Amino acid sequence: YGLYTGFDSDNSSGDFSEANHKVAEMLDLDPHQSNRTGEHNGETEIQENGIKRHRTSLPAPMFSRSDFSVWSILKKCIGLELSKITMPIVFNEPLSFLQRITEYMEHIYLINKACSHADPLERMQAVAAFAVSAVASQWERTGKPFNPLLGETYELTREDLGFRFISEQVSHHPPISAFYSEGLNKDFIFHGSIYPKLKFWGKSIEAEPRGTITLELLKHNEAYTWTNPTCCVHNVIIGKLWLEQYGTVEIVNHSTGDKCVLNFKPCGLFGKELHRVEGYIQDKNRKKLCVIYGKWTECLWCTDPTTYETYKKNERRGGEQKKLKPSEDVIKSENDEADDMPEVQDTVQFIPGSKLLWRINCRPPNSSQMYNFTSFAVSLNELEKGMEAILAPTDCRLRPDIRNMENGNMDVASKEKERLEEKQRAARKERAKDEVEWQTRWFHQGTNPYTGTSDWLYSGGYFDRNFSDCPDIY
Repeated sequence: YGLYTGFDSDNSSGDFSEANHKVAEMLDLDPHQSNRTGEHNGETEIQENGIKRHRTSLPAPMFSRSDFSVWSILKKCIGLELSKITMPIVFNEPLSFLQRITEYMEHIYLINKACSHADPLERMQAVAAFAVSAVASQWERTGKPFNPLLGETYELTREDLGFRFISEQVSHHPPISAFYSEGLNKDFIFHGSIYPKLKFWGKSIEAEPRGTITLELLKHNEAYTWTNPTCCVHNVIIGKLWLEQYGTVEIVNHSTGDKCVLNFKPCGLFGKELHRVEGYIQDKNRKKLCVIYGKWTECLWCTDPTTYETYKKNERRGGEQKKLKPSEDVIKSENDEADDMPEVQDTVQFIPGSKLLWRINCRPPNSSQMYNFTSFAVSLNELEKGMEAILAPTDCRLRPDIRNMENGNMDVASKEKERLEEKQRAARKERAKDEVEWQTRWFHQGTNPYTGTSDWLYSGGYFDRNFSDCPDIY
């Protein structure tokens, strides 16, 4: 998740920093025009019903990357560890990886569904849909998030969605991001740490996921754990960048012994399997309870194993393949979030009698000019009026390089990025000289209570807002 995290190292020699300085000249951006859209940036409007209305566009449109090539940078780096490479800011999107992680929460209604179900099978179905939805926002997102500085944090409280979220960059080499979220109604806890292992294959960049994701449903006294699929960006040498997810994701219910096995299929030679997800839920005795199928870019369905096998046998014999035509009746009967559904023509072959588990949210109409952000992503770096007074000084929203990039001030953003990296290098050298180890503020290293593996656990106390001992990283 967040394919390129690990780039932009504070160990970088700066060999490629000259590319950063060329960005503003080639883009011909006028910094005085940086607020020509989204005039209310920094302020949050209030709807009549009292719920905050978050911004729907970025302050400045995305710039073109057509004059730049990832390969022009990477060809100099074959054989080098990718976490030691500094990429020009032109390849970024104006979000920190910590904010990108927060996009897990875009489909939080699926956690709420899981909490509301009395049947453990329906709870697992909702959790499986949530795990798939977490990677959906990456569709067509080929810009890399900013690599978080050591000690950087991000918080998000959404009373309208019923959760609050805190994350911290707990390690820089290797880059590890830890997060913790809880329901405002004390109904769930969601936490984990992410450490992607990057591999450069010449034509593609692959991020193998490391770190455990844990969801606890407190009412049901249940805990689910899983890891993310592998993410890969293709055509880094020539052609249009495109992204796929592949690998097996196993979701374990540690209370019942139920398991959901999801296979994110690789594209294949002719692209037939592109974006496809297939799997099943089994009980502790390995009996298949249901089959799950769909695409992580579109929707997810489930049906009983017998119906699925019958359909597949008929398909192999050349029977008719009925494609799903979304109807208001189907959507409303199968998903409480019908009002948020886009009207899309699915490419998933629909098996009659299947139940809809999840459908991707509609992106704003100007998404392609905003780094292909979802509506949720557009709001993540919004700095609301009065927020600076209560945020931790390490919060992503206060990073000057991200803020300037969002506002279209590319030259300033590039210089600020270099300044922050140099500041981080200097701080690390100072600690080494004094033989002082870095101390994380909100998370500590421990053991995941359900898997027994090493994990980063929330220490608590962030929302008490005592930020007196936070490091000066900006």
